[in-house]
Amino acid sequence: MSSRKKSPTIYDVAKLSGVSISTISRVLNSPDMVNSETHRRVMDAIDRLGFVPKAEARARALQNTDRIGVLTPFFTAPSFVQRLRGVASALSKANYELVIYPVDSMDHLQGYISSIPLMKNIDGLIIMSLSLGDQDAERLSNNGMETVLIEYSHSQLNSIVIDDQRGGRLVAEYLINKGHKTLAFLGDIEPPEKFAIHPVKSRLTGYSQVIHEAGLSLSKTYIRSCPYTKKESRQAAFELLSLPTPPTAIFAASDIQALSVMKVARQLNIKIPDDLAIVGFDDIDVAEHVDLTTICQYLDESGRLAAEILLSRIGESSRPLQHINLPLKLIERLTT
Repeated sequence: MSSRKKSPTIYDVAKLSGVSISTISRVLNSPDMVNSETHRRVMDAIDRLGFVPKAEARARALQNTDRIGVLTPFFTAPSFVQRLRGVASALSKANYELVIYPVDSMDHLQGYISSIPLMKNIDGLIIMSLSLGDQDAERLSNNGMETVLIEYSHSQLNSIVIDDQRGGRLVAEYLINKGHKTLAFLGDIEPPEKFAIHPVKSRLTGYSQVIHEAGLSLSKTYIRSCPYTKKESRQAAFELLSLPTPPTAIFAASDIQALSVMKVARQLNIKIPDDLAIVGFDDIDVAEHVDLTTICQYLDESGRLAAEILLSRIGESSRPLQHINLPLKLIERLTT
């Protein structure tokens, strides 16, 4: 009579990784409390052994938890709040609970990606504005964790993206058609966070391409890289508007930064749009209130759509993966 192969235990993981049982528990339950090297060793051992933690975790895997997780950086930023609003509206209709996992470092991201699929305490995952490597995607897929990416694409997972470069091109085409020849750009081009995606550089690329194609120039003098903070954005706007030949139009890579440009322009008694045209990006709620011309990327819609795709995959995992490119639209208001 053949003996059944014994399932790997936490003790096997401890032996292979060379760490204690308590450390493995921290890796699985509180990954942000473990250094990256220890985390890597433990996860490598888990992957090699095919370890599934705890009998109760396995039992949870056999039934729905009616909970959906969202991994997101900057979750208090208005654009992220609107996406979350879209997610929440779809989940509420389906009687699912929303669980937010805020990410503020690469180690934090890696901890969530490794532990969530194993612990099986949610039915599916939405990952916003975070880059994902092949190993991470494989872990999610191999462990049966249905996942939808927003603003990032991977062939093994569902995704919803926009063409940021196209967005920059739309702005430049619009401003040039309005007769502007001295154009400027303001945005967080090289942010320090390596765990999040950074679409601003693509928006600048599209913007500058059209400007050069039109026979105009966008010199470094008219490009300001600055964080999203009010102080830094306002300082960058002040520098642009204080140039010997100030721009007649500024493309701010986010609506929040466009608001800072509007504030500084008014302080300098620069008339909008007579002396200065301003275009933002996102179309957050406040953009309509202040009549800001902007690129609409349908934030609520992307969140709602991500949740609906996820729920459909949870209900029928054989459905084909979806890779959706949402259109962009320039909304003309009173700042241009």
